[in-house]
Amino acid sequence: MNIDETDKKILRLLQENAHFTLKDISNQINLSLTPVHDRVKRLEKDGIIEKYVSILNKKKLGMHLTVYCQITLIKQTIDISEAFNQAILNLPEVVECNFVSGNFDYMLKIVLPDMESYHNFHQKKLSVLSEVSLINSFFIISEVKGTTVLPI
Repeated sequence: MNIDETDKKILRLLQENAHFTLKDISNQINLSLTPVHDRVKRLEKDGIIEKYVSILNKKKLGMHLTVYCQITLIKQTIDISEAFNQAILNLPEVVECNFVSGNFDYMLKIVLPDMESYHNFHQKKLSVLSEVSLINSFFIISEVKGTTVLPI
C-alpha cells in the first residue's frame, strides 16, 4: 500500500469533514474530479478508509460522565480473555476496550449519563462478569482534547 502526499491531503480533508464531496476535495487539492474519485475508491478498497461516521455530542445526548476502567482478569488465559471480550461486545456503554500491557489487562472507556448510571453499570453488568478480578475506575473531570483525527 503506497500512500503519497495527494492521498494524505485527501485523507486529512475527509477526517476534517466526511461530507466533503469529491468536487470539494478536487477544488481544495487542485486535482481534477476523476483522479480524486479513483484515489478515494482505492483508499476505501485498501481499507485505509474503513467507514464514514457522524460524531455525536455526548453532552447534548445526556451522556455527561466518561469513565476509564482498568480491568484485571482472574487469570490471563485465552479462554478467559475471549469470554471477557464477548461480554464487553454486548455492553453498549463501553465505547472502547483495549487489551493492554502493564499491571492490568484491559482499559475500558465507558460513557454514561451520570454517577448513578455508572454505579448500576458497575454493580449489575461489569462486576458480575466471572472473568473480572479487579476494577479500578477513573472519572473524567474535564476533557482537554478529544479527536478522531489521525496525524497523517
